[in-house]
Amino acid sequence: MSFRVHGLFMPPNSMVRNSIGYSENIFDGKADQMLKVCEYLEGKGFIPKDLVNNEVKWFYGNLGIDDMYFSLESIETIANHILALYGAKISAYTKNENALDINLERETDEAAVYIHTSRPGVSNVKGPQYEKRIDTQFLDVSSTAKAYRLESYRSLGTVSESMNTQLRCYFVAKCDFVKIDPSPEEETDVRLVGDKTFLEKATDNTLEIYQNVMKTVLQRTGPVIEMFEVEGSRERRLVIGYRQRSTQSFFSAMSDLYHFYELYSTRKYVEQFSNGVTVMSLYLNPLPNSKSAPIEHTIHQVIKEASLIYCLPTTPLQSFFQTGRLSVQEAIYGYVGWIFAQHFLNRLGNEYASLANAMNATDPVHVEVLNKIKKRLRSDTFTREYILEIIKMYPDLIHLLYINFALTHYVNPRAAALDDDELLEKIKKTTSNLHEFMVFESFLIFNKHVLKTNFYQPTKVALSFRLDPTFLPAIEYPTKLFGMFIVIGSEFRGFHLRFRDVARGGIRIIRSRNKESYSINLRTLFDENYALAATQQRKNKDIPEGGSKGTILLDISQQDKDRVAFEKYVDSILDLLIVGNSPGIKEPEILFFGPDEGTANFVDWASAHARARGAAFWKAFTTGKSQSMGGIPHDLYGMTTRSVHQYVLGIYRKFNLKEQNITKFQTGGPDGDLGTIVDGSGVICDQEGIDRSELKRLANSRLMVSQFDESKLSPKGFKVLIDQTNFKLPNGQVIEDGLLFRNNFHLTNMVNADLLVPCGGRPEAVDLTNVNSLLDLHGKPRFKYIVEGANLFFTQEARIRLENAGAIIFKDASANKGGVTSSSLEVLAALALTDEEFAKNMVVKDGVIPQFYQEYIKGVHHIIEKNAELEFECIWKEHRRTNKPRSIISDELSLAIVDLNENMQQSILWQNVPLRKAVLRDAFPQLLLDRLGLDTLLERIPESYVRAIFGSYLASRFVYKYGTQPSQFAFFEFMNPFFAKITDHYS
Repeated sequence: MSFRVHGLFMPPNSMVRNSIGYSENIFDGKADQMLKVCEYLEGKGFIPKDLVNNEVKWFYGNLGIDDMYFSLESIETIANHILALYGAKISAYTKNENALDINLERETDEAAVYIHTSRPGVSNVKGPQYEKRIDTQFLDVSSTAKAYRLESYRSLGTVSESMNTQLRCYFVAKCDFVKIDPSPEEETDVRLVGDKTFLEKATDNTLEIYQNVMKTVLQRTGPVIEMFEVEGSRERRLVIGYRQRSTQSFFSAMSDLYHFYELYSTRKYVEQFSNGVTVMSLYLNPLPNSKSAPIEHTIHQVIKEASLIYCLPTTPLQSFFQTGRLSVQEAIYGYVGWIFAQHFLNRLGNEYASLANAMNATDPVHVEVLNKIKKRLRSDTFTREYILEIIKMYPDLIHLLYINFALTHYVNPRAAALDDDELLEKIKKTTSNLHEFMVFESFLIFNKHVLKTNFYQPTKVALSFRLDPTFLPAIEYPTKLFGMFIVIGSEFRGFHLRFRDVARGGIRIIRSRNKESYSINLRTLFDENYALAATQQRKNKDIPEGGSKGTILLDISQQDKDRVAFEKYVDSILDLLIVGNSPGIKEPEILFFGPDEGTANFVDWASAHARARGAAFWKAFTTGKSQSMGGIPHDLYGMTTRSVHQYVLGIYRKFNLKEQNITKFQTGGPDGDLGTIVDGSGVICDQEGIDRSELKRLANSRLMVSQFDESKLSPKGFKVLIDQTNFKLPNGQVIEDGLLFRNNFHLTNMVNADLLVPCGGRPEAVDLTNVNSLLDLHGKPRFKYIVEGANLFFTQEARIRLENAGAIIFKDASANKGGVTSSSLEVLAALALTDEEFAKNMVVKDGVIPQFYQEYIKGVHHIIEKNAELEFECIWKEHRRTNKPRSIISDELSLAIVDLNENMQQSILWQNVPLRKAVLRDAFPQLLLDRLGLDTLLERIPESYVRAIFGSYLASRFVYKYGTQPSQFAFFEFMNPFFAKITDHYS
C-alpha cells in the first residue's frame, strides 16, 4: 500500500459541492415527478390530503436526497417510500421517540437501491446491515467478467423539523465497460477500462487521480491510498485502489474504521475497471462537537490502519471494534492471539508427559497410540469455539496484552504497559479458572516470542510474524526449529518452518472439501508442516540447504483463492526479509521457496515479485521456476524420477531382477513428475500390464488418467474416475463411489505386485490402523519391494510393521531426494551468476536453450544419481551389518549427516583456508568452477551458504562411506585425500 496527501484547489467562486470529483446528479423531470407522486398518494388516501403536499415537498426538498434516487425510481416506489417514512414518524410520535428506524430496499439482477436511517459516525450493528450485504452480494464478487459500481449519499436534511434523523442511500449498478478485455498497453488507460456511467460523471481531475492509482495497484500487491484536502472545508477525500477479489467486506469495514475515529462520510463511490482494479472514494468529515484529535491526525490514523482492515476486514471480534470497546489494532491483535492459541495452547499437560515417559519410544505401536492420544487431547480440550468464547469475556485483557505487544514492536505505544510479571498476575486475578488463564497466558507467550512483524507496516497485504520457536514443547517437537513464521490473511492462515538458517522447501496449499475436512486440516496444520519440514531436513542431508516447508490453509469459504492467498503469503514474508520495509527489521534474512502441492504455477511470480521489491536474492528466492525465468523444471528433466529410479535399479541389481519380469503398482499422476495408475482423477488398472506407450503419451502431455484411452486396456483392465458411481468392474464388482475407491485403492486386494512406488497421496495414507491391508492372509507383504516417491505416504510405524513382515522399504527421505538436489543446484547457479550472466546462460528464450544450461542439466543428473547410489549402498551395507529396519537406518544416516554437518561448519577444518578450498573444489559443480573459478564463486556466494556446502559435502561423503558407527581412525583416513590435494596444489 502507498499513500499520498494532496490539496484539491478550486476557482474562488466555485462551491465546495462541486469539488467532489463527479458531476452533480441533476434530474430534469423532478418537479413533474413530484406532482405525480402527490396525485398517487392522494389517490391512495393513507396520508390526509392536506398533509400530502407538505410530506412530498419535504421528501423532495428539505430531506436532501440526491437526485440520482429520483432519476432511478418509479412514481409508485417513491410514493411507497414516502408512506413508509410517514408511518414511521407517526409510530415514533405515539411512542414518544425522537428517532426513526427506516429500511427501504429494491434489488434486481442488474441493480439495487437501499435507503436507511443513519446517525453520522455510528456503525449499524443491528438491522439489515446494508453495507455488508453490498459487500457480499456485489463488491466482493466483482470481477472483469461481471462487476458492480456503487454510489452512496447521505441526505443533507433531516426526515422532519422535529427529528434529527438523516437517511443514507446506496445505488448499486452493473458495470458496462468500454473495453472488457484490454491489452497490456490499454489496461492503464482509465478511459478504456472504465464503466461508461462513471466516465460520464467523473471530472477530468478524478480520471487523472484514478488512472494514477490504477497504475500503482497494477505494479504491486496491496491497497494504494491517496488523500486529498478540499480547500475551504474540513472535508477530506480518501481514494483507495486495490485488486478485485483481493479482500472481502472491505467497504463496510472501512466505515467501521472511520466511525471509530469520530468521522462520517457525506458520499462514497466504488468504481470497477476491466483491468481487475477497484477504486473506492470516501468523503470524510469530523463529527460536530467531536472531542477527538484534529482531522489531520484522525485521517492519518485511518490511512495507516486501512492496511490492517484490508488484511483482515472482518473477525469474530468485530463487534468490540464497532462499539468502541477495542481499537482496530486491539481487535485484530485479539484475532491473531486466538489463532495462535488454537495451534499452540499447551493442551497435553503433565499427564501426557508422564504417559510418554512410561511408554517405549522405540515400539511403533506405543508411538502410534501416543500420536492418537495427542490428537484427541488437542481437539477435545480446547476447541476453537471454546477459546473464542473465553477471549470475548475479557476485552480489557486484550487491551492490556496488546499494549504489551505494542511496546516491543511499535515506536509509540499509546499508553503505559504492565511488565510481563505484572500482566501475568493481572491475568490470574481477572480470569476465573485455569482454562481461562491458559488462554490469555498463550497471548503473553506469543508476545514474548515475536521477533519481528509487519503489523505496523503501512504496505502489508497479510499479517506476518517471525517467532522464536523455543516455546514449542520438546516432548511434542523433539527437533528444534531454527526459524518459524506465521502468516494470517483474510483468505488463509499459514506457516513457514525451517530447521537451519540456510534452508529450502516447497510451499504447499491445503484445500478442504467440506467443513469437516477443514476442521481436520486446521487441527493438524502445524504438525503436518513440522513433519514435512522434518522430512525435508532428512532428505536434504547431502545438500547445503537444511529442511523447510511452508503451508497455506485456505479458509473454507475461500477455496478458489489459491493464487491470491499465495501472493499474500509470499509478499508478507518478504516484508520481514527485506531491510527497510517494516519497522524494526534491521537484519536481512534469506529464505528459499520451492513448488509443492498447488503452487507449481505460482513460483515464477514469486521470484519476479521479489525482484520488483528489490530483494537481492530474487533469482534464488524460488526454485522450480519455468525455463524462461532460469529455472530447472523437475518434471521436464525427471529430477525426482532419477533418484527414485536409482533405488529401483538398486533393488533389481541386488536381487538379479529383470524389469520386464516385474509387476509394479504406482500412485501419483502422469501430469506430475513420476507417472502412475492412480492419480487425482481416478484409477486405471490392468492385470495384463498397462500400455506403456499410452502412459508415455499422458506423461508427455501432462494429462491425468481420466484421459487414458480405454481401448488400450485388456479385457481385465478398468478405469474408474472419482466422479463415477455404481461402476461395474470386469470381475462383476460394483464400485458405488469412485472417489472413495480411488482414496483406498492402494489398500484393496485387487492389486498385488512385486514393486510399490507411491508417488502421490495425502500424508499418512498408510498407518497402523490400515497397514494390515497390505498383508495377505498369511501375513506376507502384498508388495515385496517399496520405494517411496511421495512424502509421508507411510507412517514410520507402518513402515516398520511391513519390514518386520518381510518387505524391503526405502523411505521418502532417501528415495525421492532428486528434486531437492536439483533445486539446490538451481539456487547455487542463481547465487553464483550475475543478473547478466544468469540471463545469458540460464534463461531459455523463444525455445532456445543456452549451451551452458544444457551442460548444467547433465551435471545435475550426474549428482542426483551419484548421491542416490551412495546412500542406497550405505543403507544396504548398514542393514546387513545391524539387521535394523532400513527405515530406521535412513533416519540414522540423516541424523548423523546433519549433526556432522553442523560440526564441520564450526570446526577448525573450516578455518584452514587451503583445506577449505580443496574441499570446495570437489563440492562445487565442475561447470561452475570451469566457467567462474573458485575465487569468484567465493566472492559472490554468501559465506553462510558456502559454509553449508563445505559441511554438507564432507558430512554426507563421510557417513555414506563409513556408516553411522565409524572406527576412530576413519575420519583421518577420509580426510587424507584432501590434505594430499593441498600438497599437490602448492607443489
